[in-house]
Amino acid sequence: MTRRVLVVDDDIAVRDALGQTLDLADLVSTKAGSFIEAKDHISAEFDGVILSDIRMPGRDGFHLLGYTRDIDAELPVILLTGEGDIPMAVSAMGQGAFDFLEKPCAPKELLSVLERALKTRALVLENRRLKAQLEVGDPAARMIFGVSGLADGLRTRVRSVARINAEVLVTGARGVGISKVAEVIHLSSPLGKGPFGKHAASGLDAPRFDKAVADAKGGSLFLDEITSMPMETQFSLLGSMEQGDHPRLIFGSTADLAEAVEQGALHADLFYRLDAMQVRIPSLSERPEDIPVLFRQYVAQAGEQSGLTPPDITSDILADLMARDWPGNARALMSVAMRFVLGLNDNDPRPEGGLGLSEQMAQVERSLLQEALRRSQGRASTAAEALKLPRKTFYDKLAKHNLRPEDFR
Repeated sequence: MTRRVLVVDDDIAVRDALGQTLDLADLVSTKAGSFIEAKDHISAEFDGVILSDIRMPGRDGFHLLGYTRDIDAELPVILLTGEGDIPMAVSAMGQGAFDFLEKPCAPKELLSVLERALKTRALVLENRRLKAQLEVGDPAARMIFGVSGLADGLRTRVRSVARINAEVLVTGARGVGISKVAEVIHLSSPLGKGPFGKHAASGLDAPRFDKAVADAKGGSLFLDEITSMPMETQFSLLGSMEQGDHPRLIFGSTADLAEAVEQGALHADLFYRLDAMQVRIPSLSERPEDIPVLFRQYVAQAGEQSGLTPPDITSDILADLMARDWPGNARALMSVAMRFVLGLNDNDPRPEGGLGLSEQMAQVERSLLQEALRRSQGRASTAAEALKLPRKTFYDKLAKHNLRPEDFR
């Protein structure tokens, strides 16, 4: 979340005192002594909020408020008024100020208003970013959520394979969203405006397969759990692939394809064709830092579907979710999000009594250690260096959380 505050006050002592209060709260302050100094920092892209005195020589706080609203009506401006100057405060709110505070104001009250304004600004900028992604037509950014390196890598891989008109195999554990990623590949490809056929390979006989191919012509055909396809249909599929007159073929599997070949469930020729271009979806346990992003998204979707206003998502809820292993992956997280929105407390993700700060910090620390080990492929020295920890401290923390580097190789 953005932490920037533009402080505008002609009194240098007040300006410095406000800046010190913000610095102690880990907020980034930019100070200006007048509207003229401040206006160069005000833009629609400004990733912060404005805290300004009303009474200033020359152009006052009301002028700054009006100027800001002309630039960006969603940029919060908090105005400082003199003690007892209620009419001026009412006028400020009427003109679109986010809030007003009387001088001198207690740091606790000031920081509370600023935090609320910063959260509002962060939400505005995030919504604009998502809208921009929609407008530029990047399905990978729009539909594959997450802030981790693994999520970025997945989006990059999807964009890359989408451009190549060849068969693609999407793999991953159950519940990771294989069919969704297959659709993103289709939408990101030159055939994205064509049809997207989606069929379970299990029990798909040759005539139904031929119809599915015809229906998806000019687009993409997704066949899920390819190792379950009847062998007769696999021969038809191979024949169609040899002829080349077929839609873009995307396959999905949660199974080990090499093992399926050994067991006679998958034709060897088909295995070699599918093994050439793969997209693997990482499990949630591999990227716990993405869980808060995904949970918020699923809660918003559940609220929209149910017509209910979702409850607040607190830090202890997120910490508990991040500590779980999630064998059911995204599908299980969606289910928890829906129950959370519906108020089904017996399945509420919040731990009984909530988590204390130490428990939350321990869970976050464990997640960071796991991510560092994954990125370094179990090389302890590399992981310790990435976390800027002395080797002994790093190993002490691994022992504390019962983590072993060899489990990540």
